[in-house]
Amino acid sequence: MRDSMTTLNDNEYTQYRALSVSAIVTLILGVLSLAALLFTPLLVLSAIGMIVGLFAVLTCTKRRDELSGERFAKIGLTLSVFTLVVGSLWAAYVYVTEVPEGYQRISFFQLQPDERSRLPIPPEAVELNGKKVFVKGYIHPGLPTKKNIKTFVLVPDMGTCCFGGQPKLTDMIEVELEGDLRTDYNMVRRKLAGTLTVSPQKKPVSGLDGVYYRLSADYVR
Repeated sequence: MRDSMTTLNDNEYTQYRALSVSAIVTLILGVLSLAALLFTPLLVLSAIGMIVGLFAVLTCTKRRDELSGERFAKIGLTLSVFTLVVGSLWAAYVYVTEVPEGYQRISFFQLQPDERSRLPIPPEAVELNGKKVFVKGYIHPGLPTKKNIKTFVLVPDMGTCCFGGQPKLTDMIEVELEGDLRTDYNMVRRKLAGTLTVSPQKKPVSGLDGVYYRLSADYVR
């Protein structure tokens, strides 16, 4: 009889423990972090989930008499750690292997002028003239057609990609796909490789002010 009463009291006590908010948040972040395996920038969710998860597990362990949800916290923490490790390794592998042989990786950051200089383009960018380069960016939406595109303007970020408008002159690369290469417009980040032409004289582009950089691309993904 006494054992039955003890069990009953324990069950009632368990029901009245508060569910840890941090444990629930950890579980939600852990589930959301699975998307990082497909979209690398979401690894930030994995990192946040791991930090919140460690806090939640420690809190639930220390205050076990007051809080429930330790299992949720552990599941969320495990998912966050898993996606952070696997996602980071995959991102590192892609970074090392994505540049075609014989091409030099560049970024739009390298194409920006020094604010203290009056030169429209930096000397470092001029040195890239005629070089085979690999660059990533988004297709600017100012296109006459969205399918079977041969020529388009590449921009560095989603803001310009999605909302259009006039980007900075050094935030644009006019791309012409060589041979039978064609692509379709979407908001997916593109990887391109080809020969870069750099000119201090703006080249007019339909719907935009002009460009300093042109890429004759023989590779697009």
